[in-house]
Amino acid sequence: MDSRGVGQRVRYWRTRRGLTRQQLADLCDRSNSWVDKIEAGQRNLVRLPMLERVATALNIEVAALTEDDAAERAAQCLDGTEVRAIRAALGSYDALLGPLDSARDPDLGRLRQQVDHACAAWLSSHFTVMGQVLPGLMGEAQAAVRTLDGDDRLEASRHLVMTYRLATSTLLKFETTDVAWLAADRAINLASQTGDTICLARATRSVARAMTQTGQLAEAVDLLIAMADRMETQITDDPELTSLYGMLLLPAEIAAASQGDAATALSLHEQADAVARTLAPDFSHRVTAFGVTNVELHRLAALVRLHEGAAAVAFAQTIDPARLNRLPRERRANYLLDLAEAHRQAGNPEPAIRALLDADRIAPEEVRCRPVGKQLVNDLLKRPGTRPLSELSQLAQRIGLST
Repeated sequence: MDSRGVGQRVRYWRTRRGLTRQQLADLCDRSNSWVDKIEAGQRNLVRLPMLERVATALNIEVAALTEDDAAERAAQCLDGTEVRAIRAALGSYDALLGPLDSARDPDLGRLRQQVDHACAAWLSSHFTVMGQVLPGLMGEAQAAVRTLDGDDRLEASRHLVMTYRLATSTLLKFETTDVAWLAADRAINLASQTGDTICLARATRSVARAMTQTGQLAEAVDLLIAMADRMETQITDDPELTSLYGMLLLPAEIAAASQGDAATALSLHEQADAVARTLAPDFSHRVTAFGVTNVELHRLAALVRLHEGAAAVAFAQTIDPARLNRLPRERRANYLLDLAEAHRQAGNPEPAIRALLDADRIAPEEVRCRPVGKQLVNDLLKRPGTRPLSELSQLAQRIGLST
């Protein structure tokens, strides 16, 4: 690896870790100018002991600095350091219990922009961004909830619940279930204090998703349906409330399907579809992507969880490609992962591989970083009697799987 390439990676990781050049220099027992020359490619970082020292300071493997595949993989994926930072933020009570005068005056406009930025990162499957912004965002939102009152406090509470929901969803993607549970619990406790329907609906989804991932499927269905029943009388022509209501039905459908309850899953799908069709034909909520197409994507996912691969493949043919392409990257990539699994279940390895490769092109973070994506690559790679396409073998190599 040339010195400029290593230097660029050092700069990338220093920035990602939120370190100044001086801070990195201190951690490596070197000077600021030494770091500057390394990052500019003017000085080689070739000796293993110094490579190890820099990697340790940045909390990465040496390979993330020296090997192309490892460097690409590490740069795309949420890592343990960022998960620990999220855990620390969830376990910190400084913003809740510290002196009031220690917190700067909350800026709701800035907080709103930060939450919108985090939502956009989530919908784009930019999980490394989530890892970097969530810890600070939690602290700022917690301080705002503590400091403000009245309508401003309610708005801050909604932002904090959304932040907890984003943390829960991100962590569940990577099967970091214990920390996800903590975020979901924080969300439901705050929502219960506010009594606000929007807070409660968002927090309920977080708790139910954590339940689903830990096998508490019946409890997740019951919780989501109970919250949906509570909301039903409040639904008006407000797309926000309508979308939140519909998004309670969709994870309930998935949880029901995951426990093999096809009838309940179908009933919940039909209810969600009816709700979606009360909105504009091309409506897709800016945060949840709720709308007719997302309802269809959840139906496909439910059929896969019911191990009805052939039925899922047939259902996929009914989804409008133009509407599908208007959905965020996160939704499209997960649809393709489900479609790949449906083809695998149906005994169609080549279409399964094509769908998986398409998912990787749209959002490589969903395939290369998440356990479910890597498992699917491995399953297709090792399928008995199947010669994998060369592109799949190349993808497996980039992910770090043996071929």
